[in-house]
Amino acid sequence: MRTIFWFASFWIYTVFTLFYIPRVKRLIKKGLITEKRQFAHRVAGKWAKTMVSLTGGTVEVIGLENIPQDGAVLFASNHQGNFDIPLLLSSISKPIGFVAKVELERLPFINTWMKLLECVFIDRKDMRQSLRTISTATEILKSGQSMVIFPEGTRSKGKEMQPFKPGSLRLAQKAGTPVVPVTISGSYRLMEGNNNRIKPAHVKIIFAPPVDPQAIDKASDLTVTVFDIIEDNLTKHPS
Repeated sequence: MRTIFWFASFWIYTVFTLFYIPRVKRLIKKGLITEKRQFAHRVAGKWAKTMVSLTGGTVEVIGLENIPQDGAVLFASNHQGNFDIPLLLSSISKPIGFVAKVELERLPFINTWMKLLECVFIDRKDMRQSLRTISTATEILKSGQSMVIFPEGTRSKGKEMQPFKPGSLRLAQKAGTPVVPVTISGSYRLMEGNNNRIKPAHVKIIFAPPVDPQAIDKASDLTVTVFDIIEDNLTKHPS
């Protein structure tokens, strides 16, 4: 019953948020991009917090003080389950967009909000499209908007991390923005670990101190550094 109730609430609340879209578009039309980003993030954050609370689960956030207050940040996170996006939207106070899989672009209503949040959609089966998407994400970072990327490229659906895609963090080096490693522990237990039935679980989100990509010569070395930090926190903070 919880799963049915959650999905019904998901679509009802998502449709309700569409009433805020005209205000977002007015801010864009006036050129008030900072205000637009902040407002869109507040709406999305409230939606996300509601969606997470409806699972009956609890969320413990560690290390918020490690997030730089000024300027854009690339959040690099492991990816355990479908709830990772709402978990991060409800935990990070800075406006954020996501480097998301192309399938999400096909979801009605959700795709509208993701575009307003300046998310980009990547098709890892199409190398040229992937490169264009990463280039777009780099420009968004340069404009001052923070982004989230899941370097594994897909959900692990469990405790173990999958290898990061080569060059997945190169956009941080190109944009000159710090990388904040994010560890999500236990989110798969909200859904994927239960044969896709939604059940309560305790989730931990750990924000590590930022890594300066300019201090690391190779993108591959940056990828290894960030992977090791996330994996280490996954071991230290089991959910």
